[in-house]
Amino acid sequence: MAAPIEISDDVFDDEIGAYQGLAVVDFWATWCGPCHMIAPVIEQLAEEYDGKVKVGKLDVDANQRTAMRFNVRSIPAVLLFKDGELVDTVLGAVPKAHLVEKIEAHLE
Repeated sequence: MAAPIEISDDVFDDEIGAYQGLAVVDFWATWCGPCHMIAPVIEQLAEEYDGKVKVGKLDVDANQRTAMRFNVRSIPAVLLFKDGELVDTVLGAVPKAHLVEKIEAHLE
């Protein structure tokens, strides 16, 4: 069963920046209610796209450098990276179908 990987400031460039393919990173915090609402969706996506998409979670409180680097000012924020480049951002606790639509668009 695939699960989202924990991403930190220290490993971001290795795990996401150097990754060839599509990566989805959930920027969240423990105190954020909407972040907890979207968490099960992120886990489902990690399982459903196992082997096709790298799915990660980054705690913005513990990893402020990366959050500032990508100008994350509102959470939850789901950032999509293709071959290490930021290609899309989804803000808020959106329905799973919206995230699937974004992922599918960037997989092509």
